[in-house]
Amino acid sequence: MKRFIYIITDRNRNNLHVGLCSDLVKTLKFYSDMPSLFFDNAQQLNRLVYFEEINNEEMAMERFKFVSTFTRSQKEKMIRSVNADWVDLTIGLKYEQGMRVRTYVRPSFASRLQQVTV
Repeated sequence: MKRFIYIITDRNRNNLHVGLCSDLVKTLKFYSDMPSLFFDNAQQLNRLVYFEEINNEEMAMERFKFVSTFTRSQKEKMIRSVNADWVDLTIGLKYEQGMRVRTYVRPSFASRLQQVTV
């Protein structure tokens, strides 16, 4: 089963939170639905700046434990190695998920088929 290790931050990059999950999109939705669960409103964790996909659960847990021990400067170096401008990666994930969940028949075409068969 796939596991994701991610780093999420607030808009001012004050907090860097390392996490481990099996569904990254659902986890990000949880953070957006519960903005003040971990911090106050000024420090909402809402920007995904780094993630890794690992196919083995044991390896993912070991990597998570390892990354969790990093200092802030080590985390920043890791983020900048793949995301130099600290761009929010959530938009790309949502786009990619939308590409995977495509219907085979356009909705307008499906409604025409129903009208013809009735």
